[in-house]
Amino acid sequence: MKKNVGSADRIIRVILAAVFAVLYFTGIVPGTVGLVLVALSGIFVLTSLISFCPIYAIVGLNTCTAKKA
Repeated sequence: MKKNVGSADRIIRVILAAVFAVLYFTGIVPGTVGLVLVALSGIFVLTSLISFCPIYAIVGLNTCTAKKA
């Protein structure tokens, strides 16, 4: 897997994941919608940790600014 998620994108994903988790665990967004947000937050954290987003690969996006050798 080639990295396609840049630093700014990773930070945004982690912040969104934290916000989604807080919304669910404080009871602001309960039920099915809350569980969907928790699932999305897990996906966001995972993709930010591995710096790869399968959706970006499918549509050809790359926010990673790493220089190629």
